[in-house]
Amino acid sequence: MCHEPASNAFHGDADKYGKEAEEIVAAVGGVENINAATHCVTRLRFALKDEDKVNKTALDNMGIVKGTFSANGQYQIVIGQGTVDKVYKAMVHETGIAEASKEDVKAASGEKLNPLQKAIKVLADIFIPILPAIVTAGLLMGINNILANPGIFGKEAPALIETYPQWAGIAYMINIIANTAFTFLPALIGWSAVKRFGGHELLGVVLGLILVHPDLMNAWGYGSAVAEGKIPTWNIFGLEINKVGYQGQVLPVLFASWVLAKIEIFLRKRVVDSLQLLVVAPVALLVTGFLAFILIGPVTFKIGNWITEGLVYVFDVAPVIGGLVYGAIYAPLVITGMHHTFLAVDLQLIGSTKTTFLWPILALSNIAQGAAVFAMMLVAKDEKLKGLAGTSGISAWLGITEPAMFGVNLRFRYPFFAAITGTAIAGAFITFQGVKATSIGVGGIPAILSIVASNWVSFLIGMLIVIVFPFIVTYFIAKRRLLMPGSESNE
Repeated sequence: MCHEPASNAFHGDADKYGKEAEEIVAAVGGVENINAATHCVTRLRFALKDEDKVNKTALDNMGIVKGTFSANGQYQIVIGQGTVDKVYKAMVHETGIAEASKEDVKAASGEKLNPLQKAIKVLADIFIPILPAIVTAGLLMGINNILANPGIFGKEAPALIETYPQWAGIAYMINIIANTAFTFLPALIGWSAVKRFGGHELLGVVLGLILVHPDLMNAWGYGSAVAEGKIPTWNIFGLEINKVGYQGQVLPVLFASWVLAKIEIFLRKRVVDSLQLLVVAPVALLVTGFLAFILIGPVTFKIGNWITEGLVYVFDVAPVIGGLVYGAIYAPLVITGMHHTFLAVDLQLIGSTKTTFLWPILALSNIAQGAAVFAMMLVAKDEKLKGLAGTSGISAWLGITEPAMFGVNLRFRYPFFAAITGTAIAGAFITFQGVKATSIGVGGIPAILSIVASNWVSFLIGMLIVIVFPFIVTYFIAKRRLLMPGSESNE
C-alpha cells in the first residue's frame, strides 16, 4: 500500500527507528543501490541494482531484523507487523529515499527477471490479490462441510443437519456465501487479470460475469450434455457456437482478459477523449466476448481439461510417486515463487472435478515447516532466534510459512530439508489414500476443514507425520550443532 510522504506526525517514529533504518539501508548497499523501496504487512521490499552488495551478516545481526530473502527480483527484509511501517517511515525520513508503491517496486524488480520468471510473476500478480476471497470461501465451505456432510462424527453417522434439522437453514446460507467466490471465479480473475494487463478492472469483472451468465449452460454439466448430445448452440452465419459457460475455469478468462486489456489499450490511444466512453469499452467488450465464445473459450477449455486429465492420470497411476515428488518440491517452489502457478492448477482441478489432490500436500508442507522451526525454538539458546522461531512456527501452522522458511529453516538448512522430507513422506501417504480437498482454504492446521470428510483420518495421519518427523530430525541435529560455540550465528 502506498503511503503519503512522512510528515511531522511521524517524526517520533523516525527518531525511534532512525538508526535502525540507516543501518538497513547501509546493509543493502546504500541509497545508491536502491531502485525502489516499499513495504507490506511484515516486510521491507527493495528493488536493488545489485544484490551482491547486500551485507547479509550485518542484517542478520540486527535485533529488529527477523529474516531476509530474495524472491521475484525483490530483496525482502522481515521486520514484523506494525514495526515495519514505522521503520519504513523512518527510512524515508532519514535517508531521503522516495516512497514507492508495491507496483513501483514490482516494475523495478521485474526488469531483471528471465521470461519464465516474468510469466510466473504475472500469475502471482493476478492470483495473490484474489487469495483472500478464495481462502475465505474455502474456510466457510469447510464449516458447511462439517454441518452438511455425513460421516464427520463416525463412519455411519448422518450429517448434523439431518440429526438437527434446525441447523439446515444456517448450513445452506453458509454454503451460498462460501460458494459465491467459486461460482463467480471468472469475475474475480477477470478483475485482477485485466488490471494486471493494464486495462480497466471493472471491464474484467463484466467479462468474467459474461462467461458465467445464467443463460449459458453450466460448465459442470458439459460432460453429461456431450454424452447426451444436448449442448445448446448459437447459429452465427452458419457457424455453430456452443452456448456454454465457464464456471470454475481459469484459462478461458485469463486469455480473454489479456485480449480485452490489449484491445482497450489500443482503442484508448486512438479514440478522441470525447468519444472514449461510447467507443472504447463497448467495442473492447463486444469483440472480446465474441472471441471468447468462438475461439478463446473452446480452445482453452480443451487445454484446461487436458491439463486436468493429465494430472489426474499421473496421480491415479502412480499416486505414491506423485505425492512424494510434489511434497518434496513444494517448499523449494515457494523459494522461487513458482508455487503461485499451482494455485491456478488447484482452481482448475476444483472447477473440473470439484476436488483437488494437490492442495492437501501444500497444507502439510506448511505444518512441516512449522514443526521444524518449533524444534529450533526448543534447542536455541539465542533469544532472538528462539523468539523468531516461536512466532514464525505459529504463523506456519496457520498457513504463512515465509517467516519460518526464510528466517530460520533456510538459514540453518537442515530444518528445511527435514521439513521437505517429512512432507514428501506424508504426501506419498495421503495421495495413496486418495485424500482430496473440496476447496482451497487456510493452510496449516485449519486445513482439515477443507478436506473431504471421508479422508479426515488419512489426512490426520499425514499431519502426524509432518509434525513428528521434521520435529525429531531437526531437534536431534540441532542439539548436536547448536552446542558448537558461535553456531547459531554462523550456520
